[in-house]
Amino acid sequence: MYFLKAAMMLLRTIFFVLIVSIAGCSFFQKTGEALFGPGKQKATLTDRMSTYVDLLSLPSPRGKIVVAVYGFSDLTGQYRPAPASSFSTAVTQGAAAMLVQVLNESGWFVTLEREGLQNLLTERKIIRAAIKEQGNIPPFELPSLMSANIMLEGGIVAYDTNIKTGGAGVRYFGIGISEQYRVDEVTVNLRAVDVRSGRVVSSVLTSKKILSRQIQGDVYQFVEYKRLLEIEAGTTTNDPAQLCVLSAIEAAVIHLISQGVNANLWALQDSKEYPASVLSEYAETPVKIL
Repeated sequence: MYFLKAAMMLLRTIFFVLIVSIAGCSFFQKTGEALFGPGKQKATLTDRMSTYVDLLSLPSPRGKIVVAVYGFSDLTGQYRPAPASSFSTAVTQGAAAMLVQVLNESGWFVTLEREGLQNLLTERKIIRAAIKEQGNIPPFELPSLMSANIMLEGGIVAYDTNIKTGGAGVRYFGIGISEQYRVDEVTVNLRAVDVRSGRVVSSVLTSKKILSRQIQGDVYQFVEYKRLLEIEAGTTTNDPAQLCVLSAIEAAVIHLISQGVNANLWALQDSKEYPASVLSEYAETPVKIL
């Protein structure tokens, strides 16, 4: 009788280990080196989402658009929930740098430095002073700074938490496994302003969902009288908030280009490419009415 109970307990334990290993093995394989081998993992380029592929697949413009970005700030006013932090913001404060990166990667824009304009002007003054002191050097005039045709404004306008939550679980003879998830959402606004008239020629709102998922498993079983077996394991995965913000900015830039092409604000190098390009797919994106 004792051996029968032991065999049943062994089968249940094996069943639990298989479930947990299937659910969490990929996670531990990817993060095991980071967890148990400090200093061995090299820094890599930032991961990108599917919108990055669309950004690189844009058709060529007839002429690049000279744009200025003075800022692209966090307008949500959201902080990370306590007790994790009562002072750290929920979203990145470097969205302007992300926007400049996306504009350069799109191949459609010539981006001018405006966020660090004061530093640029100071450096130009230093160059003029150095040239003036060295009288034996022929006179040299710095070229004037470029002016922009379009100014890009906007920011991260919303960060909504717990839009959707849920989970499921099962327990059998002291062996259980459960899953929980939570969905947040970040919203970005990007608008193009004509510098000559000050008119907003195009404006876009894009949203990206942020998924958090937790899988847990446990064994709670009496092997013998006053002998309790307890096993716990689990994994948690969270979509990086900064990557979701970056993806929303990439989508906003593509939508902005598509709207401008349809409104004849700017044009493709070959207009025949439009029907089969990514721009047509973004122009036909349906709007979901809640």
